[in-house]
Amino acid sequence: MEKTLKNRLASLRTRLQDQEINTLLVLQGENRRYLSGFTGEDGRFDESAGALFITPDRQLLATDSRYETQAQTEAPDFEIYQYKEGLARALPEILKTLHTERLGFESIRLSYLRFQKFEEHLKKGAPTVSLVPTKDLVEGLRMIKEAKEVGAIRRSLAVSESIFETIVNGQCVGTSEKELAWTIERSLREAGAEYVAFPPIVASGPNAALPHAIPTDRPIGQGEPVLFDWGGRLNGYCSDISRTIVFGSPDDTFKKVYQVVRDAQSMAIDAIKSGVSTQDVDKIARDHIAAKGFGDYFGHGLGHGVGLATHEKPHLSPIRPMNLEEGMVTTVEPGIYIPGWGGVRLENMVVVKEDGAVVLNRYPL
Repeated sequence: MEKTLKNRLASLRTRLQDQEINTLLVLQGENRRYLSGFTGEDGRFDESAGALFITPDRQLLATDSRYETQAQTEAPDFEIYQYKEGLARALPEILKTLHTERLGFESIRLSYLRFQKFEEHLKKGAPTVSLVPTKDLVEGLRMIKEAKEVGAIRRSLAVSESIFETIVNGQCVGTSEKELAWTIERSLREAGAEYVAFPPIVASGPNAALPHAIPTDRPIGQGEPVLFDWGGRLNGYCSDISRTIVFGSPDDTFKKVYQVVRDAQSMAIDAIKSGVSTQDVDKIARDHIAAKGFGDYFGHGLGHGVGLATHEKPHLSPIRPMNLEEGMVTTVEPGIYIPGWGGVRLENMVVVKEDGAVVLNRYPL
């Protein structure tokens, strides 16, 4: 088995032992890939490419005929079980084979409807098995990025940044937000990305006051803020970047708002290092924005982890505090959003080190 996967499974098994779970059911796609190397993707929330069953001494990947060959190729050190009538019906047989007594499941991923189906089939075929909800068992491991993961994120980010200068140096004024968003998506694919990490945001003028604006038919105008938020996925790893620019001459409001956001980001990045609270980092940026009179216009968290998912732990925000650890990768993205005028968001990605943060971006602010 690849050493990286072997180490990840060993760390997970220690966690299972602590929780007295002798089998963990892994349904979340990113967690499944992280532990096994299997890249099959779930079509929708209620569809599954497969499930992992991790015990103290065995690992099994259950899937259907669509993915069996792929699973055998990508997860050669996993037992492969092909179910023919869905996972719920196969569950009793799989758990008997694994001698399961307490089955941990990812509470964030298992829907109530599917949970009911699992219970129904277990009552018939494996009534002694207990279903135990779990939280963040694998996500807690994924927070700390290995060196090869940081390298993968760097490459994903480099692809995302490589397309932007060409786009903004082209004909943007008069082009609609939708058209520019599509240009970003197409360019990411042409540059080598597997997918977009999320639907690109292009928001101009007053639309830039919407942090998660959906691109519209509104044409880009001269002298107004245009907020871009985009990212790609390369070899499974995501990137996430925001820039706000003006085509033509910016007005005094833009200059002032932009400088406040840029300074807030710089101050927050300077504060990031191992052992510092995520809440404290957020507060540094938030307090600066408030001190400059824009406190009512920054509502979202300062940043979030990025890896196999675009949004993962840790979260830089006023809630859910935790201490940063070396190897975490997070965005730092303060913003100011003024209804009727527009907004400014600047987003960079950083990796946490023992004595500071390393900015992964190369594209200038």
